Amino acid sequence: MIAPVLMAPMHSSMCTPLRTINDSLSHRRRYMKHNFPIEYTIKVHNREIFRLSNISRMKLRTEELNDLVLQRLWFQVYQGVLKKILWVLPTRHPSRPYTAELERRFKDAQAVFMQSHPAEVFQEDLPEKIQDIWDSLTEKPENMPESSWRFATPKSLLDNLCRTMYCLFSECFSNADVQEDYCEVSHWRKGRKKDMQPES
Repeated sequence: MIAPVLMAPMHSSMCTPLRTINDSLSHRRRYMKHNFPIEYTIKVHNREIFRLSNISRMKLRTEELNDLVLQRLWFQVYQGVLKKILWVLPTRHPSRPYTAELERRFKDAQAVFMQSHPAEVFQEDLPEKIQDIWDSLTEKPENMPESSWRFATPKSLLDNLCRTMYCLFSECFSNADVQEDYCEVSHWRKGRKKDMQPES
């Protein structure tokens, strides 16, 4: 059972840019799978393999962890992920315009997120475990040991982006008629009706 956490209020202004990101993510199979060689992977920091299970562990192991801190970390993680995907794409690659547009929409959402909270919120100290993750994400690549790197497919990275977005910003995607726990891995398992989840 996940320990109770302090919930950060969701500003309604966040929902429009996040839903715009979600619209782009609905096409990720085409652009992040079909346009790449089979089993093609890119090199990312191991902290950028950011799944629902990571969120669950952090909530269990970090006292008084609120969603605002996790949302800040989510933006930090995925701005790096999108940069790395773009970096490997040649100028004329068919997935480059899609990825560039997704990155632009992500930056727009991040800007709204920053504007939705008082500046002092982002000056507060992070919990130690979260600060350790943050520091590792902002470390210069040449200073990191080889063990800090992992290989992942572009589509799996965007799958993780989508699922963790639904988990951390669930108020923007909740259906009043159907109660769904987007932080549960079981929600995303195959076999569910397509209208109950984004494309994966």
